[in-house]
This record gives sequence, structure tokens and C-alpha cells, in this order.
Amino acid sequence: MEYSVENLQQQLKNLRLSETSKALPSFLRKAETHSWTYQEFLRELLTYEEKRREEKTIEKHLKWAKFPYQKTLDDFDIQELPSLSERQLRQLQELNWLEESFNLIFLGPPGVGKTHIAIGLGLEAIYKGQRVSFISMGELVPLLKTEEFLRKSQLKMKRIREADLVIIDDLMYMAMDQNEANLFFHLINHLYERSSIILTSNKGPEAWGGLLGDQGITTAILDRLLHRSEIIHFEGESHRIKYRESLFPAKSVQN
Repeated sequence: MEYSVENLQQQLKNLRLSETSKALPSFLRKAETHSWTYQEFLRELLTYEEKRREEKTIEKHLKWAKFPYQKTLDDFDIQELPSLSERQLRQLQELNWLEESFNLIFLGPPGVGKTHIAIGLGLEAIYKGQRVSFISMGELVPLLKTEEFLRKSQLKMKRIREADLVIIDDLMYMAMDQNEANLFFHLINHLYERSSIILTSNKGPEAWGGLLGDQGITTAILDRLLHRSEIIHFEGESHRIKYRESLFPAKSVQN
């Protein structure tokens, strides 16, 4: 029985080797041109399929992460942040803390690079096969409050709970009522020792009690977040102000 290229492509699709199916004609031409052995041909096909699956997984995880922008750690000028050394940044980049379900808490004023570093570490994690979820505190609270009855909120929260790394940006930028604080506690309790968490905040843990309102909930949240964590203080001038762009020349227009 003769097999056409189309027949072979369909069989590859049936075996869920869709990427290889698309590339098969090109590989057959290369095999003829370079006189590949059967083993070489098979190795090239399988390597291609493996690589494309990895790339598609990364694309999917980047989409699911919901980063507000994508900036790598290489895009960050460590000289702008005197409170963090190059050696410390490399240690964070190795992601050993993620394998140990350690949390990172980035504290400092707005514009000093907390979110940039958090996203950079999130990208590193995705490229190494981890699932990452990024969300601001302003987005998280409404999700928690509507999860019970909105399908969209349920799906988003499911991805957050299943992530290997959860990045919560601008933690405690606003006060919560008791119900919101209780919902937030249950999320932290679920993630505790299942996932790593990166928190960014311009307020230290000592100020969280006043924003959460309930001292008991505050203590329970801090107990889980700080049990296995590294607190990194970001200092320095706001990069947004320092490198702001202006519509006008350096000298003020007088008239």
C-alpha cells in the first residue's frame, strides 16, 4: 500500500504530532538533499516536535501570566538599585527559592523597580517550565469577591491557585474590609507551601494590620507569608521621574 505525504501528515496529526505534520514535506526534502539515514531523519523530526511543543507551552504560559508588560532582568540596570547587588540578583535569577516554595517580598517607594524585577523573575520561571500568574491587588480583590458567582472570576482564580509562582503587585495600597481580608487570607492559606509568592508593596508588614483591619487575620496572613520568605528593600529615586519624557525643551518656555 502506497502512502502519500498527505497520508503521513494525517497519521502524524492523529498521533498529536501536529507541528511535525506541518513540517514533514520540508524534512523529506532535506533528508533527500543531505542523504540522511533513517536514524538522522527520525532524530530531526522528534527534535523539531519537542522544540515546537516547548515554544507553544511558553507562549501559552506567557498568555496566562497576564503580565502588564514584558521586561527581562537584562533590561534592568542594577546600578540604579544600590540596595540590591548583582550577586543577589543572580541568586534570585537561579530560582532555587522557587523550587523550595520560598516567598519574596519587595518593599519600597513607587518607581524603584519592584514590579520590573518581579516580572523579570516571572519570565525566567516561565522559560524554565513553571506556571506564573501576575495580578495587582486592585484586580485581585474584585476577583475574590465575585468568584462565587462569576464564571470568568472562577477561571482566573483557578489559574492563580494552580500557578507555581503568584506575583501580587501593589499589595496593601488600599484598606480592606473584614470580608475582603478574610478572602485574601484563604487565598494565601491555599498557596502556602504549594506555590511561591512575590509581593510588591510600598508599605512594610508592620503597617498591614491597619489596612486589613482585623489583627487576627493580619497575624495569620503574616505567619504564612513570612515563614519562608526573603524581604528585599528597594531604595532610590523613582525611575519614572528620573527618566520622564517632556513635551518641551529642557529650558522652560516663557511665552
